[in-house]
Amino acid sequence: MKWFNPPQQWRADGDSITVTTAPKTDFWRTTHYGFVRDDGHFYYETITGDFTLSAKITGAYRDLYDQAGLMVRIDDSNWIKCGIELVEGVQQASAVVTRDFSDWSVVPLASHPASIWFKARRSGDTLEVTYSLDGATYAMLRLAYFPIIPTVKAGLMCASPTGSGFEVVFDDVALTPEASPQP
Repeated sequence: MKWFNPPQQWRADGDSITVTTAPKTDFWRTTHYGFVRDDGHFYYETITGDFTLSAKITGAYRDLYDQAGLMVRIDDSNWIKCGIELVEGVQQASAVVTRDFSDWSVVPLASHPASIWFKARRSGDTLEVTYSLDGATYAMLRLAYFPIIPTVKAGLMCASPTGSGFEVVFDDVALTPEASPQP
């Protein structure tokens, strides 16, 4: 795996990856806020075709918009990130779809789960984002169009747009190629 915007502090220990985010980092394009930020941390592999990306995420979120999750990326103008985002003290299952402009979907979580599991499944021109509070039962958060570009970057994302940084642990990370549907 490779870093796009590597954090100053991170470590891999067995199948766990621990990251401390740098302050004032984010992935966002224009909508509502009027700025472009592409300086969040992204640890990825390049993959061709359809796939499922999954991970268990455990974060010490504390500041507004602290976030950690998964990202699938073509370039700085075409990407999707999903995970937990802290908004006004509430953990939100969050998905941002960016095609030149970012849009944002959230589902407030009734409690602050210690961990959350996310899956991003690419099938043709679609990316399906699901999440789980127990690692077994998943709910769909977003079904989004994603351009049919054969090779993309897929991996782990985290950022601290307004805060001073926080620690997040990614466990059970899997990037599994899938057979493409036949026409």
